[in-house]
Amino acid sequence: MTALPSLRLPAEWEPQSAVLIAWPHAGTDWAERLGEVETTYVALAAAIVRFEALVIVVADDPVHAQARTLLQEAGVDTARIRFVQQPYDDTWLRDSGPITLTDDDGLFQLTDFRFTGWGGKFGAERDDALIAGLVREGVFGQASHRRIDWALEGGGIESDGAGTVLTTWRCLHQRHPEQTREAMDAILLDGLHAGRILWLDYGYLEGDDTDAHIDTLARFAPAKHIVFQACDDASDPHHTELQHMADELAALRTRDGQPYTLHPLPWAQPILDQGRRLAASYANYLIVNGAVLVPAYGDAADDEAARIIGEAHPGREVVQVPCRPLIWQNGSLHCITMQLPAGLAD
Repeated sequence: MTALPSLRLPAEWEPQSAVLIAWPHAGTDWAERLGEVETTYVALAAAIVRFEALVIVVADDPVHAQARTLLQEAGVDTARIRFVQQPYDDTWLRDSGPITLTDDDGLFQLTDFRFTGWGGKFGAERDDALIAGLVREGVFGQASHRRIDWALEGGGIESDGAGTVLTTWRCLHQRHPEQTREAMDAILLDGLHAGRILWLDYGYLEGDDTDAHIDTLARFAPAKHIVFQACDDASDPHHTELQHMADELAALRTRDGQPYTLHPLPWAQPILDQGRRLAASYANYLIVNGAVLVPAYGDAADDEAARIIGEAHPGREVVQVPCRPLIWQNGSLHCITMQLPAGLAD
C-alpha cells in the first residue's frame, strides 16, 4: 500500500467554509421547467445558509437579479451568500466544480480534471473552464490550481478523508475505454493523493446520465460506515444489480482489515416523466456543517431514508429538501452542489 502524501481529499463531513452552486436559468437545460426547479434551489439555499456560507455562480446580471429576488422573497439570509458571475453550460457543480485537496498546514489545491459532459453526452466547454474562471475571480484565495487532462467528475468519487477513494468501474470505463483498471488506479492515486482505490463493478440507476456515479449509489460516512441505495423490490429491474452491489460493499474492508458498517437506504417507488423513469436516489445527499441535507421526492420512503442517513451521521440535524424537480434532469441534491473545505473560501 502506498504511503499517504501530505495533501489529501477530505471527507465531506469535515468542516467546510461554504457550498458552491450555480443558479439555473433559461439558457440551461432547466429552461422548460425553470420556475419549478428554482423552488428547489431556493429551498436548498435556505437550508445551507442556516449552517454555513453559500457561493452562487450566476451567468449574468439578469440571472443574478432573479436569484437574489427569489431568495429575498423567501426570507433567505442573503448576507451569507456571495454571488460570482461566470458563464456555464449547466448547473451540475458536483461534476464541473473543484475537487479540493488540503493539508494540515491549511494549504489547498484545486484539482481540475477535464469535464467532458459525462463522456461527451452534452456540450461542456464553458463548464470545463469554470474552475479557472472562479480562480481568476479570487473565489478560492491563494489556493493552487492543478489542471489534469483526464476526464473525471466529482460525483464519480467518494473519499473517507483518510486516503481511501471509492468509485465505479462502469463510469470510468465509459470515460476511458482504452485504459486498464491498473492505469486508472495510478492516475487516481496521483491526482487525488490517495492511498488506495476501491472499485464497485455493480450498481446503476435508470435515467442516470452519469454512467453510475458513486454519489448516487454509495457514500462514506464517519467511523467507517457506508450508506448505500438498496432495492428491496424483487420485481424492480434494479433489484439484482443493486443486490450484487450490496454484496460488493459487504466484501470491502477498511485499511485495518475490518468490514464497513453498512446502512441500506429504502427504495422509492418508480417516478415516471412521460414514460421515462427518473433516477430517484436517496444516497445523493449533502453534508454541511452541523447538518445533512437529504433529498425528498414526495414518496412514502422519504422519512425513513432521512432517518437512516441521520443515524449514519450522528450529531447532525437532518433537513429534507424537495428534489423531485431535479431528477427530471437525471440528478439530485448532491449533484448540484460542491462543498468547499474550511479555510478555502472564508
